[in-house]
Amino acid sequence: MQRREFLGALAGTAVLGTFGAFRAHAASATGKAKVVVVGGGYGGATAARYLREWSGQGIEVTLVEPNASLVSCPLSNLVLAGSKRIGDITLSYEALAKRHGVNVVRDHVSAIDPARRVVRLAGGGTLPYDRLVLSPGVDVLSGEIPGLAQPGGDQILHAWKAGPQTVDLRRQLEAMPDGGTFAITIPLAPYRCPPGPYERACLVADYFSRAKPRSKVLILDANPDVTSKGALFKQVWATRYKGMIEYRPQYNTIDVDPATRTLKFEVQDDERADVLNVLPPQRAGAIAVASGLATANGRWCEVDFLTFESIAVPNIHVLGDAIQIAPLMPKSGHMANQHGKVAAAAIVSLLAGQAPNPEPLYNNTCYSFTSAREAIHIASVHRYDAAQKTMVTVPGAGGLSAAPNALEGTYAQAWADAIWTDMLG
Repeated sequence: MQRREFLGALAGTAVLGTFGAFRAHAASATGKAKVVVVGGGYGGATAARYLREWSGQGIEVTLVEPNASLVSCPLSNLVLAGSKRIGDITLSYEALAKRHGVNVVRDHVSAIDPARRVVRLAGGGTLPYDRLVLSPGVDVLSGEIPGLAQPGGDQILHAWKAGPQTVDLRRQLEAMPDGGTFAITIPLAPYRCPPGPYERACLVADYFSRAKPRSKVLILDANPDVTSKGALFKQVWATRYKGMIEYRPQYNTIDVDPATRTLKFEVQDDERADVLNVLPPQRAGAIAVASGLATANGRWCEVDFLTFESIAVPNIHVLGDAIQIAPLMPKSGHMANQHGKVAAAAIVSLLAGQAPNPEPLYNNTCYSFTSAREAIHIASVHRYDAAQKTMVTVPGAGGLSAAPNALEGTYAQAWADAIWTDMLG
């Protein structure tokens, strides 16, 4: 196994050289300091676990998450291919509670009072905090595609939050007649998981090649080109899925007609398909926007990359897909996991009256399946640049697959198993 693939598989050790000193002073953290973590995804669950572990159980951590379990977005496209079931990517929060002592509260956050440092729950309760970690993910802006609000619009799915829509989209693909067309639309970047739509196109085509060989996949991308792993994806489309996948850049979807399953674009002619998978534009989760944290174009949350503390509201740390990313930093599950660790370490230090690590270093590995068995990957390492006050990539420290292969498919599953264990305990 090459070094970059090894790092990807061992997600639990991916924050390189950052945390060795924290165990020594963890016991000095404020005895009963309270940290509330909102959102139990890749960023929030990781932060909750490591806040407990690196404080020597000295910080009281409450995780607020409305769902009973986590359904992983990474690997969810394999459900569409039929090679996994939704249960295979559904994960329990039980170990966070029982093994690590995280208080898991199943509820929505209705409001945040930063002056009083209180989180208000939809169920009526309140949670005080010394520090708040917000990992709200993204909201899809369905209102920017007016036709989705029309009758039948609820049958045009995005399935960009893994769960019921993933299962429903799989059913639509199964019901589609052989010879039909599946169309996926991609919004302008940034959006959650840059290579995800192109992986989805591959895996739908993989399913069609086995079950509906006369069918087509149409990729309608608002961006000028493939946003991640472009050469590799195009190679796969031109060889393995030749004649089945068609890619069209600069197709910005502005509306849809559910009755006729027709897509409308800024410039190009309308396009009809049998199954429509519309990915609307995205922004940080609603609670971040409502709390005044989305300072970048009203959509994304700007943070101090040493601590992930919001630049707008003190004592609130924002993680994952919701942030305004640094250059070449993807909105990915692995990166959210890294955010969670950096934020947890910084909060442990701050509550102990110490400065956070001034030189955080972390990596990202992103696998994409091109068939039910074969995968490709891209990897990168990021360091803090004090002059620019942002994260920058380390030249020569990343890597890209030469071609899809089954061994990388094995690595991809190993990566998932490792990171799920790392964040959930």
